[in-house]
Amino acid sequence: MKIEQIYTGCLAEAAYYVESNGEAIVIDPMREPRPILDRLKQDSAKLKYIFETHFHADFVSGHLDLHRETGAPIVFGPGATAGYDIHEGTENEEFKVGDLTLKLLHTPGHTMESISLLLLDENGKQVCVFTGDVLFIGDVGRPDLAVKSDLTMEDLAGHMFDSLRNKIMPLNDDIIVYPNHGAGSACGKFMSEETFDTLGHQKEVNYALQDMTKKEFVDQVLDGLAAPPQYFPKNAMLNKNGYDSYDSILEHARQALDPDHVNKLMKDGALLLDTRDHVTFQKEYVKGSINISLDGNFASWVGTLIEDINQPIVLIVEEERIDEAITRLARVGYNNTVGYLQGCEKEWKDSGFPVDSIESISAYKLDKMVGENENINILDTRRNSEYQSEHVMGSDVYTLDSVFHNLNELDKDKTYYMYCVTGYRSASLISILKNNGYKNLINIEGGLDAIRETEVPLSEYVCPTTIL
Repeated sequence: MKIEQIYTGCLAEAAYYVESNGEAIVIDPMREPRPILDRLKQDSAKLKYIFETHFHADFVSGHLDLHRETGAPIVFGPGATAGYDIHEGTENEEFKVGDLTLKLLHTPGHTMESISLLLLDENGKQVCVFTGDVLFIGDVGRPDLAVKSDLTMEDLAGHMFDSLRNKIMPLNDDIIVYPNHGAGSACGKFMSEETFDTLGHQKEVNYALQDMTKKEFVDQVLDGLAAPPQYFPKNAMLNKNGYDSYDSILEHARQALDPDHVNKLMKDGALLLDTRDHVTFQKEYVKGSINISLDGNFASWVGTLIEDINQPIVLIVEEERIDEAITRLARVGYNNTVGYLQGCEKEWKDSGFPVDSIESISAYKLDKMVGENENINILDTRRNSEYQSEHVMGSDVYTLDSVFHNLNELDKDKTYYMYCVTGYRSASLISILKNNGYKNLINIEGGLDAIRETEVPLSEYVCPTTIL
C-alpha cells in the first residue's frame, strides 16, 4: 500500500495518490497530469478512479487530462452534474483499489456535492480519511462559495456541522486526516502549517470540532470570513464545464515573441506580466507591465489581480522558468498565455520599448527620516488583518488585493512610501499604480522584515485609517 500526499505549495493544495497491487487512484489531482502519469509508470500501475471531493474554486483540477490519458472514470459526490461524463457516487458506495477499499461519505457543507473518502485496509481497518474542503487541520472549509437563491451560507454551515458530527467525528481517533488544503489557502481562516493529523488530535485542538450547538458552530465558522478572490467562481465553472488540455495550453504559450509583436499585442489588449523577482524588476522594467513574481504566491495573486481570466498574457520570464510560469497560470484558469518577450532590457530599449524603474529606500533610511520627524506618507500594502496585528506607527492601509477598485483614492501629487512584508507586494502595487498615472511612489526595501531591525516605531492593533 502506498499513500502519497502531493503538495502544491503556491496554492497550499494537496492531491493524493494511492496505489495497491498494481491499481491506483488519485484524489483532487493537480492541474498538470505528468506527476501522476510518472508515478503510474514507476509503479507499473493502472489508474482505476479519479476522485474529486467537490468542484474546486481555488484551482483548476487535472481530472479531465488524466481521464483523457488513462480512461479512468471521474467520480464526484451525490448531486454533482458536469459538462462531461462522470460517475455520480452514492453514500457509502465502495470502490476497490488493489487490496484496499475506499468508502464514499457524503459530507456537504463546503459545497452540497462535497464528499470525504474513508480508506480501509485489506482487513477492513480504518486507515485514513480524505476530507477535501470539509475538514482541514485546525479549521473547516468556508461555506460561502456555493450559495444559491435557495441556499444561504448559514444553510451550508449547518450542513457542515451535521457532516462533521455524523460522518467524520464518529470515525476512529487514530485514523489520519488528509485535507485538500493547508495554511495559505483562502479556503479557510485558521488552517495549520501541518498538512495531516490524527482525527483524535483534531478533536482536541480544532475549534470546529468542540462541543457546541449548531447555531454556535454556524456563528463561529462565518465570523471573520474575508471575501473570496474574484477568480474562485471562474475556476469552479472550468472544473464543472471543462477546459482545454494542459499540453495544448503549454504548446500555445511557448512562443518567443519579438518586441514589435509584443507591442502590437499590448495595443490590442494583452497584459505584459513580468514574473521576475521584485528587486530585479524595480531596477528596470518595460512600461505598461505589472510585476507578480514567481518567487511568491504567484498563482493566487494573479487570480486576485487579473480580473479577466481570458485576457491574453505575454510573459517576461527567465528562459528556464517559462514552463513553470505557464503551468502556474493554468493552475488557476489563466489559459490564454500567448508567449513570452524575447531578449533582455538592452534589447527591449533598442527596440523602442519605453522602460522605467521603481525608486526604493532602505529601512534604515526610513528610520532616519522618521527620526527627523519628516512629514512622510507611509502606506501598508498588506491585508487589513496583517496591519491590525503589527504595522508602522502612523501608516495607513492601501491593500494590493483591492488596488483596482481604489485607483483614484491616492493623491497623485503626494509622495508615498510603501511596504509589505518583504517588498514583493508593494513592488507589485507600485507597478500597477505607475501604469495609472502615479509617479511619486517609493518602495521600502525588505519591507516590514527589514523595518523590524530598525528603530522605526511599530504599533500593535489600532483602528486603521484605511484606503482599502
